[in-house]
Order: sequence, then structure tokens, then C-alpha cells
Amino acid sequence: MHIVCLDLEGVLVPEIWIAFAEATGISAFRRTTRDEPDYDALMHFRLDLLNKNRLKLPDIQRVIAAIDPLPGAVEFVNSLRSRTQVVIFSDTYTEFAAPLMAKLGYPTLFCNTLVVGEDGTITGYRLRQTNGKREAVRALKSLNISVFAAGDSFNDLGMIHEAHAGCLFRAPNTIRESEQSIPCVDEYDAFLGVIDQFLSREFA
Repeated sequence: MHIVCLDLEGVLVPEIWIAFAEATGISAFRRTTRDEPDYDALMHFRLDLLNKNRLKLPDIQRVIAAIDPLPGAVEFVNSLRSRTQVVIFSDTYTEFAAPLMAKLGYPTLFCNTLVVGEDGTITGYRLRQTNGKREAVRALKSLNISVFAAGDSFNDLGMIHEAHAGCLFRAPNTIRESEQSIPCVDEYDAFLGVIDQFLSREFA
């Protein structure tokens, strides 16, 4: 049995925090896991920035409601799901993801949760587990499932290296150059081609 594990933001939908930066005019929100390998440091930075600017969960959710999948992403997901099982492993949050999953046809999603006060203030976050993407791939492998993993950011590298096979998708040059052993594609047709090669193989 094969399973394809995908990142969400930057692979299937635009980066939520970049969209939020554009909507609020606060450029500091543009910093993402494509720039910062330390996820905890990044989230504490974001929470401090939200607090300083008195921005709350509903402010972010209004921006997310207007986000559409990347061009070609819905067709890619549909084609991929006709070939094999697909799971999305994301470091986003359940409070963000619902409208995006609806637009993608409700693929299976594993992500994290926010800690939110009664007034909508985001006070913290709860990770599903430490190194959750890598550990999820490891767990699938323990079930004798052949796993392909793909993403575009520092926080995807663990699951890509853990998987039987994988690739980067539209990764920034900093990651391409530091991870030259991982193939990188920039179009969905090429992405499907790499996955089809994986699906034709058997893994011990």
C-alpha cells in the first residue's frame, strides 16, 4: 500500500501568514517556515506581533475565508486521490484550516490547535506532537505502508527524509541548495510524474 503525504501551505494553498501580512499591511507577518527553521521561535514571534497590534483570531479567519487554492491545486489533488491515498500533514491549525479543506474537497488533514481566549485573543498553540510530520511518516512506515512525502519548507524536511521517497515543491533557493539530494519540481504535472514513479515501485 502507498500513501502520499503533502504539506499544505505553499504546496496546495497560498501561505496564510503572507496573505495576512498583505491584508494588514504588517510586513513582518511574511516570515514563514520557508525562512525560519525554528517553528517555536516563529510562532512566538507571530503571537507577540498579534498582541502588539491587537489582532485576534477572527481577523485572521476573515483573511483565510478569501483564500483560494493555488491554480491547478484542486485538479492535482483530485488526480492524486484517484491514484492513491493522500494525507496532508501541516503545521497550520484547525481554527484556520476548515474553509481551505472545503475548497480542496476535504482531504484528510493532520494539524495543530490554537489556544484562544473568549475574546478571540490567541494566547498560545498546541502541537499535535513534537516533529509531528516526521513522526507521522514514521508511524505509517511501521504499518508497512510505502510513504512519499513532499513540501516546500524547512519543517517538511524531516518527513521527506523519513519517507521512502519524496520531493520538494516550489521550494526557495536556500532549501534547494542545502538539500540537493532531494528532487525539486515547480509544476503540478511534473509533481504527478515524480509520484507516479514512486507508485510504480515496491519498497521493503
